[in-house]
Amino acid sequence: MTSSLRTAALSRRGFLGLTGGVAAMGALAACGGTSGSGGGSGTLRLVGVADQQKAVEAVLKGYTRAKFSTSFAPTDQVQTSVRTQLGAGNAPDVHVVYPGNGSAMSMVQISQAGLLADLSDQAWTKRIPAGLKPAFQNNGKTFIYSAGSSVIGAIYNKKVFQEAEVEPPKTWSEFLEVCDKIKKKGKTPIALGAQTPWITQLITYALVPSTVYAKNPQFDQQMKAGSASFANSGWVQALEMYLDLQKRGFFNDNPNGTTFEQQTAMVATGKAAMAIQVSAVLPDFRKAAPSPDDLSMFPVPGADDAAQVWIPAGVVVGLGASARSKNLEEAKAFLEYLGEQKTMNTWAEAVACVPLSRDAGSKIDPVLEPFLPFIDGNKAVPFMDQAWPNAEVQPAHFAAVQELLGGRTTIPKALAKMDEIYRKTQ
Repeated sequence: MTSSLRTAALSRRGFLGLTGGVAAMGALAACGGTSGSGGGSGTLRLVGVADQQKAVEAVLKGYTRAKFSTSFAPTDQVQTSVRTQLGAGNAPDVHVVYPGNGSAMSMVQISQAGLLADLSDQAWTKRIPAGLKPAFQNNGKTFIYSAGSSVIGAIYNKKVFQEAEVEPPKTWSEFLEVCDKIKKKGKTPIALGAQTPWITQLITYALVPSTVYAKNPQFDQQMKAGSASFANSGWVQALEMYLDLQKRGFFNDNPNGTTFEQQTAMVATGKAAMAIQVSAVLPDFRKAAPSPDDLSMFPVPGADDAAQVWIPAGVVVGLGASARSKNLEEAKAFLEYLGEQKTMNTWAEAVACVPLSRDAGSKIDPVLEPFLPFIDGNKAVPFMDQAWPNAEVQPAHFAAVQELLGGRTTIPKALAKMDEIYRKTQ
C-alpha cells in the first residue's frame, strides 16, 4: 500500500471488519494488561483486535506519557462489543477502527456518526499518499491511524513445497498444478477455515483483482454509478475458480467446520501446504510453526497470463480516538506518537505490512518482497470491501461463500443477493 495504489472509498476490512459474534468484554479483559507510566489525566483504555496486540505492545514500550489498560480479542468479538459501547457512550479512549467504509466498525461508518476524534492537525497525516486518503478521511478530515498496508496471498510451508518439488506459481494453471502435486503427496494443498466468517472472503479477494480490476480498473466507480454489478462481472469467474478448488479436492475436509486457528495450525505444522491469507496474520502462523523460517508467502495468480495478474493490498486495521473520551487529548497525543516514522516502522514490522511512508529505517518483511513489484507497478487494488457503500455487503459475502461451499446456493443467486444489498443503502 503505497502511493501507487488505486483506491476508491475504502473499508475494511474494511477488510478484516466483521459483523456478528458475541459481545464479551470479559474475554477482552482476560487478554489485557497495563502499560506505560506517568503523564495524562488517567489510565487510557485501549481495545484492539488480536492481530494488533504485538504491534501495540511494541510501540507502548517507548511511550511514557500515559498509562494504558489494554485488551485484545478476536475480530468478531471486538467488532460487536466496541460498536455497542460507542453507541452507549462508554467506548474505550483508543480503539480499533477499520479503514474506509464497508463494515460496522469502519472509519466512515463511525465518523459520520460523530463518534471519532478528528486527527487532521497531526503531522503524520500529511504523509498519507493521495491515493490512500479515502481510507483515512471522511469529508476531508482524518479519523484513523494506520501504519501501512497488508496484502493477501498464499502463506505456505516451504518444507511441504520442497517435498512436493514445487515452486510458487506465476499463473492460475501453474497454481492448479502445484495443488495437484501436493495432493498426490498426501498433503492438503489449501487449508480453509471458513467457519471463521472473515476467512471466507480471502480467496475471492485474492482472485478478483485479476478477474475484475485488471480488465476494468474503473469497476468500483461503475458500481457506484449503477452501470456495473457483481453478477455481470469477473466476480462470477472468481467464484467459479473458488469452487473449482473445492471440486478438485484441494481444500481440507469440511471448510465450514474449520476455524482460523485450525487453519493456521495445519499450515504451520505441515499438514497443509498453504492458506490464502492476509499478511497481517503472518505472526500468528509463525508463532505456531516450529520455526518462523518454515513459512513464506507468494501472490495468488488469478490469471493464466502472468502479465494480467493483479493483487489485493489494503490499508491495515488501525486505531482511532473516541470523540467522547474523557482523556481525549491524551488519546490523540498517543495517536500522534504512532504517526512518527520510527514508531510507524515498529508497528509495520510487527504486523508484516508495508509502512505508510518509508525512510532508511523502514524494514520490509522479506516474505513481502514478491508483492512489491505489483504494488509499485500499479497492479494492486484495495481490499474489495473497502469500496462498498454500506456495512451489509461484507457479511452477505461471508454468508454467500459459506453457502456456496455447503452447496446451498448458486453463484448467480449469491451475487444477485450481494448486488441487492449493495444498492440497498447506496
